[in-house]
Amino acid sequence: MRLGGDNPKLSTALKLVRLGYATRIHVRDIPQHSVVLNPFSQEILKSSDSALLLRYGVVVLDTSWNSGLEELKNIARRHGYEQRVLPVLKAGNPVNYGVLTKLSSVEAVAAALYITGFKKYSLEILSKFKWGPTFIELNKEYLEKYSRAKSTEELIKIQNEILRFMGLHYDD
Repeated sequence: MRLGGDNPKLSTALKLVRLGYATRIHVRDIPQHSVVLNPFSQEILKSSDSALLLRYGVVVLDTSWNSGLEELKNIARRHGYEQRVLPVLKAGNPVNYGVLTKLSSVEAVAAALYITGFKKYSLEILSKFKWGPTFIELNKEYLEKYSRAKSTEELIKIQNEILRFMGLHYDD
C-alpha cells in the first residue's frame, strides 16, 4: 500500500509491484487478518506469524520516513488486520545505510519473510536491488536469531541483547 510522500521512482515497493512480486492496494482494501508491517504497532513480528503471512499475506505501508509518519500512526490505531513491528535491524539501502529501523519497503518485507521462515523469497526479492545483499550481510546474525525465537519474550530479549551490544541501552 502506497501512502506517498517520497519519490515514486525510488520506491522499492513500486519496484516490487513492477516486477510482479507485489500488488498495490488502497488502505481500505487491506485484507482482514493480513500482517501489516507498521513501526507503530504494539506487537512484534515473530516466526509464528508465518501461518498468517502464508494465508493472508504481508502488507507494507510505503511512505517517506520524513513525511508519512502521521498516517502510519493513524493506521496503527485501526483494527481488522494484524499489525506488527519488526525487531531492530539495520538499513542496508543507500539512503539510510546502517540506521536502525529505518528500512526501505523491500527491506521490511524481506525481513518479515526471513523471520517467518520464507528465507528463499526474502533473498529473491532483495536480489532485485543492487544493495539488497548488503541488507542481509548487515543483519544475517540478527535475522537468524529472530527467526529461531520461540516466543515474543525471547524475541524481545534477543533484540535487547543486540541493542546493548550496539551500545544502546534499553530498559527491559
